[in-house]
Amino acid sequence: MQFVGDEGVTVADLQRLARTETNLAGMQRWGYIVVEPDPAESRPKRPRPDAVVRPTPAGRKAQEVWRPLFGVVEQRGQERFGTDEIEQLREALWTVASQLDVELPDCLPILGYGLFSRRRRPGEDRFLGTQADRERRVRAGSGSGAASHLPLAALLSRVLLAFAIEFERESDVSLAISANVLRVLGEQGVRVRDLPLLSGVSKEAMATALRFLQKYGDMIIEPDPVGSRGKVVRLTPQGREAQDTYHHLVWAIEERWQTRFGKDTIRAIRRALERLVGESTAQLSPLFKVLEPYSDGWRASVRQTAMLPHYPMVLHRGGYPDGN
Repeated sequence: MQFVGDEGVTVADLQRLARTETNLAGMQRWGYIVVEPDPAESRPKRPRPDAVVRPTPAGRKAQEVWRPLFGVVEQRGQERFGTDEIEQLREALWTVASQLDVELPDCLPILGYGLFSRRRRPGEDRFLGTQADRERRVRAGSGSGAASHLPLAALLSRVLLAFAIEFERESDVSLAISANVLRVLGEQGVRVRDLPLLSGVSKEAMATALRFLQKYGDMIIEPDPVGSRGKVVRLTPQGREAQDTYHHLVWAIEERWQTRFGKDTIRAIRRALERLVGESTAQLSPLFKVLEPYSDGWRASVRQTAMLPHYPMVLHRGGYPDGN
């Protein structure tokens, strides 16, 4: 939305500026934008690249609301966890983000088929854009420059996405599935109904991941041997190899990054995040203290998660709760 002005922006330009695709159909349903010509009129599944995106009155109101929130939330983080701690994290993240080979979006992208984070094929630079695009991103507050020009959320997203892309170049299973699903499975079997609680992701996201793993032979689903009507998930030998690859590769990439970006920088990021995250359960993680929803918001009416996912799973239906 930061690139959607009253004058409008074409779909192609919007993707170049944002450096990622987005769910335009959902944003239309939610009333934030209009796309002209309306894809529903000509019945294509996706709007044409030259279609123009404009904000609705509700979209302009949303822009007014969220623009200051990045600074507000970061200030709250400093108050909760300490100014020095947040600033040290910011500087360490910027050291990595400023050395990345490609310009990445300011958020984690909607996961694609197989819940992969990869949005570009090797050698493809469709989201880098022109010099004018980069200047426009700087004016919008999301371009390259000093660390102070980027919200902490953007720095976190870029670094995590870079890690995911490197992981997925060497793994047949996405980081999202590896970190949230393979991690909690074993040879003995886990009840399907327990997986959302164990992983911290929704039933919908879990179902998508299980279909992918089952299709490619990494796991099987069978009746619960204790005689209940439920089902259990069990890794195949191939799935155990994928699980081993996950555990090995995440540490191997961290070691590579220590060489590439400096041991002090990567260790500073780890120390800062360990203090913020702690354990990933509601009882032990300091982050859970800031996740309580407002009482008059819709999130207060849904079941609250008891576990943080090990990788945010942003689906086309939105980011809550998995990518939140």
